[in-house]
Amino acid sequence: MNICGCLVQTQPGSADATAALIDQMEGAEIHARDADGRFVVVVEDTPAMRADERLLMLHKLPGVVSLTLSFHHFEPIDDTAAA
Repeated sequence: MNICGCLVQTQPGSADATAALIDQMEGAEIHARDADGRFVVVVEDTPAMRADERLLMLHKLPGVVSLTLSFHHFEPIDDTAAA
């Protein structure tokens, strides 16, 4: 399991549209937002996509100027714990 925390900086005037796109993404959640168009976003693995792939998608969203990975946590999934 991957959990990544990142800071997303958007272009002036595009924060609302970019936030709406992030809100539609499975495995991505905005945890904080400021008036300057910066977001703290947490991204995690989903069955359909790994977190690193999702980070690349976030970086390519319209209105995103930069994405900085500031936290990463990885731990193997223990399949025997469910048994």
